[in-house]
Amino acid sequence: MAEKHHQSRVCPWWLGYFLASPVRRLFQDPASTVRPYVRPGMTVLEPGPGMGFFTLALARQVGSKGKVVAVDVQPRMLAGLKRRSAKAGLLQRVDARLATKDSLGLNDLRGTIDFTLAMAVVHETPGPGWFFDQVAEAMKPGGVVLLAEPTGHVKEAEFEAELEAAIAAGFAIAGRPTMPHSRAALLEKAA
Repeated sequence: MAEKHHQSRVCPWWLGYFLASPVRRLFQDPASTVRPYVRPGMTVLEPGPGMGFFTLALARQVGSKGKVVAVDVQPRMLAGLKRRSAKAGLLQRVDARLATKDSLGLNDLRGTIDFTLAMAVVHETPGPGWFFDQVAEAMKPGGVVLLAEPTGHVKEAEFEAELEAAIAAGFAIAGRPTMPHSRAALLEKAA
């Protein structure tokens, strides 16, 4: 089945300021969301980080020996992410990368990623197969992806298609965590 191109659904850069707002923590605490999955020293991938709502929590959690690779297609989002990371004293833990419409730019990370946070991003990519094939290449065997898509943007059938693409890329569904206003799954790369 041909994948639908979702680029028209990419979050506008200016909305990044609202998505990174401290007010959002009242409804969604980034540290609590990532804490069960991230340990010190890990290498974490965060596609579509926006201006870093989850990135800063991830960078704190991986500690000084870990790294967060934050990949976005929008230079203004990455500029905001870098500013916020520097202000928090975490810039040295964040590898901010500009993706292209053709690639997430992860070729140099093959087999190195322990955890991927795919928060409200797969529906914005050219297609779930495109996304999960690249993420699978970057993941270590046994690595985990937390996939969460907003219920307001992603219907159940579209989410199930994302899960099918993840399975085709070599992931298994390891759980279905409950997240407010989201369809979520925990995916594990085959060992």
